[in-house]
Amino acid sequence: MGEAEVADETKPERMEPERMEPELVEPEGPEGPERAEARCPLGDFPFATEHPLEPPKEWAALRADGCPIPELTLRSTGAPVRVLTRYEDVHAMLSDPRFPRDASEAGPDGTGTGERHQRWRRLVGQALTARRVGALRPRIVAIGHALVDAMEAGPLPADLWAGFAYPFPARVVGALLGVPEADWDRFTYWSGALFSGDRYGERETRTAREELLAYLGEHVARKRSAPGDDLLSKLIEITDTADPRPPEAVLVQIAQGLMHAGHETTSSVIGKLVPVLLDDRSRWQRLLDDRSLIRPAVEELLRFDVNRGAGMPRYLTEDLELGGEVLPKGSTTVSVVASANRDERMFPRPDHLDLTRTPNRHLAFGAGAHSCIGQALARTELHVALDILLDRLPGLALAVPSSELARRAGVLTDSFERVPVVW
Repeated sequence: MGEAEVADETKPERMEPERMEPELVEPEGPEGPERAEARCPLGDFPFATEHPLEPPKEWAALRADGCPIPELTLRSTGAPVRVLTRYEDVHAMLSDPRFPRDASEAGPDGTGTGERHQRWRRLVGQALTARRVGALRPRIVAIGHALVDAMEAGPLPADLWAGFAYPFPARVVGALLGVPEADWDRFTYWSGALFSGDRYGERETRTAREELLAYLGEHVARKRSAPGDDLLSKLIEITDTADPRPPEAVLVQIAQGLMHAGHETTSSVIGKLVPVLLDDRSRWQRLLDDRSLIRPAVEELLRFDVNRGAGMPRYLTEDLELGGEVLPKGSTTVSVVASANRDERMFPRPDHLDLTRTPNRHLAFGAGAHSCIGQALARTELHVALDILLDRLPGLALAVPSSELARRAGVLTDSFERVPVVW
């Protein structure tokens, strides 16, 4: 989510990230910055963690007063990055439309590509409306129930990741784009091969990319000749009347982008929020007793999520004053949203999961110009998924201690290799 940008701007008044000013609060008791080390941790980034459901201890140290925005070494490439961990700094960076994700996206004069990015968002925003998401909800519910049917027919323990969390958003995106149900499994495989970190070899990833692009090109052509009531058909209708009309490859790129953002991030959240609820049985029971808590619970679980990935990169095309210092042009920053969502200055008792927390101005969907354009769809999927699991599998429980859940690396976010469950 966040930078995934598969969500929706149709109801920005709910969070109003563009106009929101962070309302910082004073830290309370032992959960304030004073418990963190005063010295900024150095070394490779992202940091390791001692427990699958707990954040790295370095995050709190980086958020501590007096700790500047450090330059750390990116573990995957060895490149230097300036790491942002505080709510105020991360919010400021995500709200700034000037800076692209890397130097290759900068314009010929070295400036950012904000206008091109906004044109893409406006195009998708015209098609991915609240009405479309609402109309898709019965299909989303049916997809969820079908997956639980298959899990119930299989052996125990079941893998909640492979049986539900992973295929559910991929099938929803397939339905959104008008992909025939017979092709959903291929669609899910291609998405996994492209966006699941290093789980697939270079040759398999390259082949999957070629097959996906060829399929999407043919799918766009089919929708142009026989449009339906789906997002891709609407995008074709909009672009055909645009002046200048964008090339066909733009539609393929948008479909691929929606597939990426809509699959990896949402499946990751589902695969992690359920273990968090089951790790303390009283949390799951509270939702069983009061389904009206699902909506605020989803927001709190999004805030509470421990995404230990590298974060959201931004390439500075000009000097920027942030966090009390000037970051030079040419720097790459990484915004650690999951750390910002644990900032003691913004959230009282940030390490406590409060299923009724309100207001909850987390940054899981980004902010401002970089807010997730498909957040209405993502929220709908999360609400439906949780409601179905509570309804169909009220006795759901982890089949292994949460400490044994193994991390699965991804491109935008992380998840677990398996989530063994019984009921």
